[in-house]
Amino acid sequence: MNQRVKEKLEILSDAAKYDVSCSSSGSNRKNTKDGLGNSSGMGICHSYTEDGRCVSLLKILLTNHCIFDCAYCVSRRSNDVKRAAFTVQEVVDLTINFYRRNYIEGLFLSSGIFKNPDYTMERLVRIAKELRTQHKFNGYIHLKAIPGASDELIHEAGLYADRLSVNLEIPSEMSLKKVAPEKNYGDVYKPMNYLAETITGFKEEQKAIRRAPKFAPGGQSTQLVIGATPEKDLQVLNLANDLYKKQNLKRVYYSGYVPISSDERMPALKQTPVVRENRLYQADWLMRFYGFGVDEIVNDHHPELDLELDPKAAYALRNPERFPVDINHADYEVILRVPGIGVRSAKKIVAARKHGKLRMEHLKKIGVVLKRAKYFITCLDKDFIFLGKQPELIRQAFLQPTRSKVAANQLNLFA
Repeated sequence: MNQRVKEKLEILSDAAKYDVSCSSSGSNRKNTKDGLGNSSGMGICHSYTEDGRCVSLLKILLTNHCIFDCAYCVSRRSNDVKRAAFTVQEVVDLTINFYRRNYIEGLFLSSGIFKNPDYTMERLVRIAKELRTQHKFNGYIHLKAIPGASDELIHEAGLYADRLSVNLEIPSEMSLKKVAPEKNYGDVYKPMNYLAETITGFKEEQKAIRRAPKFAPGGQSTQLVIGATPEKDLQVLNLANDLYKKQNLKRVYYSGYVPISSDERMPALKQTPVVRENRLYQADWLMRFYGFGVDEIVNDHHPELDLELDPKAAYALRNPERFPVDINHADYEVILRVPGIGVRSAKKIVAARKHGKLRMEHLKKIGVVLKRAKYFITCLDKDFIFLGKQPELIRQAFLQPTRSKVAANQLNLFA
């Protein structure tokens, strides 16, 4: 790698770290005899940071030049940063060389907007097309779909990329107008809606025609910047829920705002706590896999997620009338509401109780986290700790080790 490309890589990989929507789940592109790489199984994105970010993709911007001046963005045109731009060939060569050295399993490619959206999107598509057609690269490719780009370019991108993402960024259009007046929700939703319709259409075609081409098999995702503007978690999760239902998104990612420089347009001057990011991801998980409605996690009376408790435990403590849950008789959906019981454990409970009544020892073998679940369940040999009179003690039992040990000892008196 020559020095010029190395300098570009340092600048554009650092600028790309603010985009967290880089998971590669959902695609199963296979290798061919004369091809290079694949995107199936554990070979892709097998390494994650503690908060779930993938670290196995070559994650770069095509350029950090940008015609927009979004107050929350490090690449905005008024920010005094060192600028760089890759050529199409440089990105292709980097991807192939890094893959052959076993550094990466795929490419995550985003970009600032230089000249106009179509000019930028056309170069992103050319990179993916050259990797697929000239180098027969079957590894994972995630491209940023540029708001404002033509449907034709978005469509072509979907034919070569495994996943596309259109970043909504700010959780309300009112706030977006304040911090990024050159942008609007309409430009973002247009490619989102196009992708949602086209992905669905191609899936239906594949059911009828086995060899029908794939179109963005990993679906589409988006990113919301949290804490840069005053939206509460209730508004953020309602927006995410709508995106899952109406645009059929694969993932919504939450990126805590990191102050990059002073800007009078930005109401938030402090960095968003990482724990708020984590709580939003936990709440998102409950909506997608546990059947929770947004109003069960946050509502008008509790518009913010509890930063001390995970959303499932907070829900249980706010709704003592829904407990205890009788493990031997409750429906699967009800068992999923119990803290300490996950999807796998709930399925095992329903299957196991067909063969006899379950005791605490059975739940432990199944994988239930009893130190959490014991306050919310009954079974053959377990009485219920009356939650209605002890919510604060139970809350303490879920917090730091020292406080939880004391609280648990007190609660045992009532067991």
